[in-house]
Amino acid sequence: MQVKTTRFGVVDIADDKVITFPQGLLGFPDHRRYCLLEPGEDACFFWLQSIDEPALAFVLTDPALFFKEYEVPIRPEQAETLGIDKMEDAQVFVIVNKVGQVLTANLQGPLLINTLNLSGQQLVLADKRWSTRHTIMQVGVEQGQAATA
Repeated sequence: MQVKTTRFGVVDIADDKVITFPQGLLGFPDHRRYCLLEPGEDACFFWLQSIDEPALAFVLTDPALFFKEYEVPIRPEQAETLGIDKMEDAQVFVIVNKVGQVLTANLQGPLLINTLNLSGQQLVLADKRWSTRHTIMQVGVEQGQAATA
């Protein structure tokens, strides 16, 4: 299938690579079909692109790459809804934002995707250790600062 995007033009996606979020994502309940765009084999950031809305895309990452102690507790009913029999069949991603010169991760609202049937759900965690803007890293040089060698 061909997917129109505002960032990458038209991209070809195999029909069996469409990820469905039956409840949508927080703030986007009507957008349920997405694809994962990987910029390269060793990439640590990905694009979750809406199939139906060219301008709707989110930057994602695997939180385990940045936060070794991060865990997503999954209730039995959530696993059942997604058809997850064992955690090896699930992938956790978090949405990444750029706030000023800082990349942040929404660790309170992880995305859980069944890698076998490609259904997903955005969870909301109550754990106070995690925020919606957990710092990942600084990027670039702020305006007005000179790079020194």
